[in-house]
Amino acid sequence: MKSFRLLCPALAVAVLTMAGCASGPDIKTDYSRTTNFSAYRSFGFVEHPGTDRQGYESLTTQYLKTAVQREMGARGYRYAPQSPDLLVNFNAQLQEKVQISPAPAPMMGYYGYRGGLYAPWPGYGFYNDVYTYTEGTLNIDLVDRKEKKLVWEGVAVGSVDARDQANAQQHIDKVVAQIFARYPFRAGQ
Repeated sequence: MKSFRLLCPALAVAVLTMAGCASGPDIKTDYSRTTNFSAYRSFGFVEHPGTDRQGYESLTTQYLKTAVQREMGARGYRYAPQSPDLLVNFNAQLQEKVQISPAPAPMMGYYGYRGGLYAPWPGYGFYNDVYTYTEGTLNIDLVDRKEKKLVWEGVAVGSVDARDQANAQQHIDKVVAQIFARYPFRAGQ
């Protein structure tokens, strides 16, 4: 079993299916409490985002750039490819996971009245449930270009299902919007 895979086509699967889950991805954000966010008015992208490991711009990167431009623009930031205040970077990763749910101990709780008198039904509760799944993680970083330091980070983690590959861009748009819904700042404010 591979513990980590960084594959551009698979990255799209990870990002898009996190949005497709019924409960949605788990989203966490954090930011530097000592940073004056009102000083930022423009953004651009790092030269080689974490989603481009193959030496060219992947479709995943193109979709992420479009979604981030929309979200940053909605918050009043101006896209500036040369000398922006903030640089945006992203990364995506897939990891195979195994979840084991142990069988409940027999003769506990409600069925404790049987204890020692007779055995429960032989197929009841003696087997562990084992689930394997792929977990996808998408990180979006905002970096102060002049100071070269991370000032905000948004992370989405969710279960990946390869059946949703057909609508990659729509799902990426949705996950990026969910991440930026937790971005508390506006340009110049």
